[in-house]
Order: sequence, then C-alpha cells, then structure tokens
Amino acid sequence: MSGPGLRHDAPRAPRGLRRFAGPRPPRPETCELCGVVVPPDGHRHLVQTEQRALVCACTACALLFDRPGAGTGRLRTVPDRYLTDPGHRLDDGAWELLQIPVGVAFFFRNAALDRLVALYPSPAGATESELDPETWQTVLGAGRLSELLEPDVEALLLRRSEGRTACYLVPIDICYELVGRMRLLWQGFDGGAEARAALDTFFEQVERRSRALAETPATPPAATAARVEDGVR
Repeated sequence: MSGPGLRHDAPRAPRGLRRFAGPRPPRPETCELCGVVVPPDGHRHLVQTEQRALVCACTACALLFDRPGAGTGRLRTVPDRYLTDPGHRLDDGAWELLQIPVGVAFFFRNAALDRLVALYPSPAGATESELDPETWQTVLGAGRLSELLEPDVEALLLRRSEGRTACYLVPIDICYELVGRMRLLWQGFDGGAEARAALDTFFEQVERRSRALAETPATPPAATAARVEDGVR
C-alpha cells in the first residue's frame, strides 16, 4: 500500500543483499589514549599493569609513559630492546626444573603481585603457571638478563630446540603476538608443520634484532650489575 508522493515502481533488492552489498573497509588502528590513527604495524604499546592488558599508542602518548611511575604506574610503555647473554647457558636439567610441557615459554615479573609469571603458547592461548622464587633463582636468576628485566613490560623468552635453550630479553608485546599466532596455526598434538615453521621464522627475527651483552671478567656481583646497567641504558 502506497501513500501520497511515494513511488514503488523500481524493484527493491532483498534485505540481505542490501545489508551485505559489499565488504566494509577495515577500521583503522587508533591510539587508545588520544584517538589518532596509528600504522597497523610498527606502533607502540602500553601495558595496563593492573589488568595486564596491552593498549595501542601513538608515539607521543607512548613517550608520556616511558618512565617508571609515570601516570601512577598504571600505564607503562613497552620498550623496544632485544638482548641476549652469550655467557648464560641453560642445560636440559634447568629446563626440567621449569616444568614447561612445550619448547617455548616467556617469563615476566608482575610488579603488583611481586612475583614471576611463567606463560607458554597453547591451542587455547597463553597458559600460565606460577614459578616459585627458588626455581626462578636457580634457573634464570643468576643471569645478567634477569637483572636488567623491567617488570610488566619486558619478558625473558626461552626456546628449547635441538638440545639447547636460547634465552632473550624482549618486549612483552611480541610474546603475546607469538601466542596469538600459535593459537591461530596450531594443529594436532604438537602444533603441526605450519606452526613450527612460523615459530622458526619468529625466532629468526628475534635473533636478528637481539644485541649480545659484552663478555665481562669475573667481578663482585654489585660491580657486575652496575657495569651492565651502564652499558645497556
């Protein structure tokens, strides 16, 4: 039934076709603090320390929170440094102490809880297990990387492969990136060939970006820590 002034002589598209006439363009990535558009790849992240959540940030907003205590410490900028310590080796016995059922794990210190958190990729995402302080000290605590580790925003990333365990200090956001990639690609019991290939590529990139700490002679622990701190920052 038509009212005055209305014409219905043109055919109408079915409702479903009108709704899905074409794909919508993807929404651009934006800074979650100020709303400015940021590049989908290469923008910075902040950590909401209380919720342990990542927040996309533009360069200007990231600079506001790149010091401990800024913004009452609830937001902290994720650094972009990658480090390795050629002098710190982990054997099979050390890995067994960690009780991680897969060959990849990352560890970060939660400042609010004042404890170390251990996570590893799985088909369900990041699986968490609490690491007791004694085990942490035995396996990783004596290394220079653990002395440099910034709480909440950096992680020690470990991979056990072919009888050796590599350890890197990395930004924590790439660890969650790895978890998401593994969850997407995981197949079967061991992850499958595609997931293993993606894992190899990921660690090749980490290796290329990582800077090795210089070898240092044996010195008292306090002097060693001060020297490493001066050389890295």
